Amino acid sequence: MIKLSSELRQFSADIGYEFKDPGLLITALTHSSISSATRSDNERLEFLGDRVLGLVMAQALLDLDAKATEGQLAPRFNALVRKETCADVARSIGIGNLLKLGRSEMISGGRRKEALLGDAMEALIAAVYRDGGFAEAQAVIVRLWNKRITSVKADARDPKTALQEWAQARKGPPPNYVELSRSGPDHAPQFEIEVRLHSGEAAQAKAGSKRQAEQAAAKLLLERLGA
Repeated sequence: MIKLSSELRQFSADIGYEFKDPGLLITALTHSSISSATRSDNERLEFLGDRVLGLVMAQALLDLDAKATEGQLAPRFNALVRKETCADVARSIGIGNLLKLGRSEMISGGRRKEALLGDAMEALIAAVYRDGGFAEAQAVIVRLWNKRITSVKADARDPKTALQEWAQARKGPPPNYVELSRSGPDHAPQFEIEVRLHSGEAAQAKAGSKRQAEQAAAKLLLERLGA
């Protein structure tokens, strides 16, 4: 019988769920960079957790606003389940410090990477689901997402989507994103991205990942356009 470390037992207590099969929690926190023939990684659990999270969020949004249309619900749903939100929740419960990573990922700052944190959060959801069923997974998700569900904006489109729709509404081509520079060490890179519209308006932003920099640049340009 697998026994959890005191650190993982405390983590279980913090998220409000005690695992009957501790191995599921360990697998959820194991990245593929350290997996082996005798140690499973969290990729399969991540695949399942993404679907469980989606169902819980869809149901929560329907229950929260009985009058909302599909067009109103979709951007709120996307805001709650996207990788950045999963990573933010993962950071709030300290998943990064518990991840089992290979040496290369540890050196490159894997414990802070948005994608790794988001994937581990989805894997954790699946681990709870496999261990205790849908009701337990739903309870954990609602507890961890908490105010994010009730406070999600009516128009929760991410900036890139909003900017593209703004351009399309004016019969223009999609915005163009260009990487201007990359600086900093491998474990903490900084990307500078420019977004430019066909009409000439542009904005630049820096962030720790290309995706974050693109979103930040799009947000800045939307603000300049008064959109």
